[in-house]
Amino acid sequence: MKKLVFATAMALAGMSLVSARALRAQDSGQNIQIQDPAEYNAYQNASAQTDPAQRCSALESFYKTYPQSVAKKLVLDSMIDCYQQSNNPNGAVSAAGRLLQLDPMNMGAIFISVYYKKQQCGKSVDATGAATDTQTCDDMGALAQRGLIAPKPAGTSDDDWKKLTLTSNFPAYPIFHSAIAFDDLVSKKDFKGAEDEYTKELNLYSLADCSKPGPCLADTLQLAQAYAKPGDSRDEVKAIWFYARAWDYAPTAPQNFKATIEPQLDYWYKRYHGTLDGDAAIKQQEDAIKAKAQATLFPPADGSYVIAPAPSPADLANKACAVGPDDLRKLNLEDKEFILANGSKECTDRLWGVMKDQPTPVPGVVIADNATVLKISATTAAAPKPKDYVVKLTTPAACGSVPEPPSELKIKDAQAYILANGVKADTDALGDVLTETPARLHKLSVVPAVATINVAVTQDAKDAHSADFTVNLKEAVSCREAPAAGTELKLQPAEELDGTYDTYTQVAAQGTTAASAQIVLRDGFLQAEQKKAPVHHPPAKPAAGHHG
Repeated sequence: MKKLVFATAMALAGMSLVSARALRAQDSGQNIQIQDPAEYNAYQNASAQTDPAQRCSALESFYKTYPQSVAKKLVLDSMIDCYQQSNNPNGAVSAAGRLLQLDPMNMGAIFISVYYKKQQCGKSVDATGAATDTQTCDDMGALAQRGLIAPKPAGTSDDDWKKLTLTSNFPAYPIFHSAIAFDDLVSKKDFKGAEDEYTKELNLYSLADCSKPGPCLADTLQLAQAYAKPGDSRDEVKAIWFYARAWDYAPTAPQNFKATIEPQLDYWYKRYHGTLDGDAAIKQQEDAIKAKAQATLFPPADGSYVIAPAPSPADLANKACAVGPDDLRKLNLEDKEFILANGSKECTDRLWGVMKDQPTPVPGVVIADNATVLKISATTAAAPKPKDYVVKLTTPAACGSVPEPPSELKIKDAQAYILANGVKADTDALGDVLTETPARLHKLSVVPAVATINVAVTQDAKDAHSADFTVNLKEAVSCREAPAAGTELKLQPAEELDGTYDTYTQVAAQGTTAASAQIVLRDGFLQAEQKKAPVHHPPAKPAAGHHG
């Protein structure tokens, strides 16, 4: 859901680069005179290319041939243009980066870099809402900070500069605040910083700009996300307001963005207010907030926007628990975890009584893909049928960090690998497998494997990037087959993880961290994604012929 909501925000933004060219035009007021005839002809030839890709290639060649040219800043500026025209964002970022080395406060180059780096940063956001390419995100944030303090170019009036940085057609400053906020949100995890920067950004737009698809509406949704993040800065009442405001003006065609935002609004309203009023009353309450949020971007300061808080978690858990066994079984995993974390002993005993030893799918986000064992298969001359073993790793590690095992035909290397990485009690149990000569041991296959998958199921666990469900697999799966950290497991026909409830442990609330339950399942197994069968169409019948 986190990734989906971010994608919705980016789609709602609909930003263009119309301001970039105007900003760079202000920066490039240069009177250039090239004295060397060969250099001049090369520059003229490169600039005269009409195809953007060919012009970029020619300008790159000029830049390489004449690295000290007096025209190099103008050449890099032209490269940014042709790379944009040829739909080459990496090239545009490279040209802008080189221009910034020569002119660190070049506003146009800063804008281009921030714009494209934000796209790259966004592509790295995983299912939990965290960026995996933090370097790009942090570069974007630092450049945006620089853009906010970049001086007005000489010869540009205050009025023109304001038009180029603060109007809806050229919203450079709002976009810089947006980039800083996004870096805080997905990379630095400074949620208070994200809230502050998104608020500064939205205050720079008009109400009309924030009441239609565009950057302001997109970041209204992002501000809701920031207020919903865990920690001292979480403000669920404000999150609900901004979800409602984003929903109000989100389009339904060609894609229904309201349908993506609605579940988040409903989730956070019910989380804060509770569900005791019943679905019909809650729907009316949410609709009233939507109507109120249409009028203003920010919650009114007159105290007219109030949401009554929910009963205590214990009251909610015990009420939800006061149903029959069949209804308890029908509860979703998140509700079951909430009750086990917050309910009374009588309540949790009742619920666990219907859960214990029952199989269940475990949809959620994989938090860790640690390899914990080696799967070993040995084929000897005396027994050509392979014999399988499992050896615990001395130092479990993420699959990508485990040293690559030798080939199954390199017997001595494989034996040494097992001895170096396996727990001694397990390697001792292998006996002759680790001492046989290659002449008697034909193959020795070693595969790092995952025996336990840790999953974040509840929204709190996803936000904290922490597992609340641990699934011990019935049979370890190889690192190549195991879902990587960040993978979102769903229900069939998507990839599904199943297990059988085994034990659970209550974890008490601490500070702003809510109480939780750590639930352990045994006999886990993965069901691969079911690929859609290709559609086979019967061959067309030949048209009736005419015989003369």
